[in-house]
Amino acid sequence: MAEPMKNSFGPQVPRTIGEQLAGVTDGFDVEAFVEDCLRGFDDLELMDRARRIADVMGDHLPADPHVAVPLVTASLGPLDHGLTGMAPMRFLPLTLYVAKVGLPAFEESMTAQYELTKRFTAEFSIRAFLISEPQRTLARLRDWTADPDENVRRLVSEGTRPRLPWAARLPAFIADPTPVLTLLELLRDDPSEYVRRSVANNLNDISKDHPELVVALAERWSADGDQNRNRLVRHALRTLVKRGDPQALAVLGHAAADHVEVADVDAQPAEVAIGERVRITVTLRDTRIPGMPGAAAEQVVVDLVVHFVKANGSTSPKVFKGGIRELSPGEVATVARTISVAQLSTRTHHPGRHMVQVQVNGRRVDGPSFEVVAAPGS
Repeated sequence: MAEPMKNSFGPQVPRTIGEQLAGVTDGFDVEAFVEDCLRGFDDLELMDRARRIADVMGDHLPADPHVAVPLVTASLGPLDHGLTGMAPMRFLPLTLYVAKVGLPAFEESMTAQYELTKRFTAEFSIRAFLISEPQRTLARLRDWTADPDENVRRLVSEGTRPRLPWAARLPAFIADPTPVLTLLELLRDDPSEYVRRSVANNLNDISKDHPELVVALAERWSADGDQNRNRLVRHALRTLVKRGDPQALAVLGHAAADHVEVADVDAQPAEVAIGERVRITVTLRDTRIPGMPGAAAEQVVVDLVVHFVKANGSTSPKVFKGGIRELSPGEVATVARTISVAQLSTRTHHPGRHMVQVQVNGRRVDGPSFEVVAAPGS
């Protein structure tokens, strides 16, 4: 079993932060700071540990954010590009502190986040400023789209995601993503794959509320896009493709494919215990006559939809990527995927009959079912 992430965010984190703050703050008591941080620390998860440190920083730094936030920036020291693994996470409490106390000190907080995002990320803290002072913050982010540091440019695209995981949502941009799209237009051909991937993730967020808007943008971007931009578009449309959205599939060159028949679907074993796996195999057949005029090979996107049984007996569908197959007239192809029914932090399995569907270029076809039973001895 993997070690909990919070174990890598232990007592050494507040001590390091305290020592760095003491180096730039007159009268800063490192031992008192660490003692305050560690009260109940062992019982807290990672994010709550970071919040605790941020709260204690508020008790030990000057009350005036115009004074305190620059001290945080000064404590960072020179950039250390050798930090790997969990080491950069030590900057997380600093970003939370800036978000909590820095709103009255806009310029000082922008400088702090600019430096913090080079070392970790300010995607969580910048959101407080987007909510409090959207126009002023958007103007600063627009300037940062041209910054030489890819981490700063990525902050623009990642920090404005309407539904960023682990972060507060941005209701104004969920309702109207136009200001965000203006920034993404400036980053769509960024030289960094790291940034372009973030642009795609932002568009994927937006597609959950404004699918037509994102499809139209994807179609426009694809019209003259190179390989990098087309990869971005494909990643941006992934949720819509999983939903079987015909317009999104069409942008990616996948027509309805009514001539592709789901000849067989098999789920083995037919009965599987919680903690085990089931193998789903799909056989596809292109029903077009070989040699017919204009019948070229076509790509089909195959997804598997498993309707997982919930605790109350109802079901909830989850889409699994099957793959892309190229079929010529008369050709037969198979797609297979192994599905785990092990208990996960993101999905709890329950006994019951699980239905399977196959999705071919957005068209769903009913398949077999498999029975999930309790694990032996449970």
